[in-house]
Amino acid sequence: MGEEQSRLKHWLARDEGFSRRMRIAEKPGPLRTLAAVLAHSGDSWFWLLGLLALWLLGDDYWKKLALTLGLGIAITAVLVMLVKFTIRRKRPEGEWGGIYRATDPHSFPSGHAARAFMLAVLALGLGPLWLGLLFLIWAPLVGLARVAMGVHYLSDVLAGMVLGLVMG
Repeated sequence: MGEEQSRLKHWLARDEGFSRRMRIAEKPGPLRTLAAVLAHSGDSWFWLLGLLALWLLGDDYWKKLALTLGLGIAITAVLVMLVKFTIRRKRPEGEWGGIYRATDPHSFPSGHAARAFMLAVLALGLGPLWLGLLFLIWAPLVGLARVAMGVHYLSDVLAGMVLGLVMG
């Protein structure tokens, strides 16, 4: 068991170091601004409000898609929280993303990455092709932005991506 723990500590240290090198949260400029926008673009409240508007204003096709995506968001959130409160990995230290740090101190897996990839898979399967392709471009950018802004480690995002693909 000691050797397994040693390997895990080594792997986590590498993950932290790599994630730290990807970080731009403390570096002002247009790339940081873009990363912050992308990092927030996966927020569940944003998606749920947008899907509610789509459901209220759309025809039957868009209502069904909005309901399916909303259900996917809710189910994925429950699964992510179960894993987070089982693993309990602390978020990286930092200032950016105070709302995330205050409401959810755990980082593994990334709920934003899981949500983005789940939405991309569902959009590819149920939505028009253009929407699915747009989400496929957007989803990995959300995950990378979460690392760049210092609220997740790269392994958190990779695990979230896998979870989102499975949930989708």
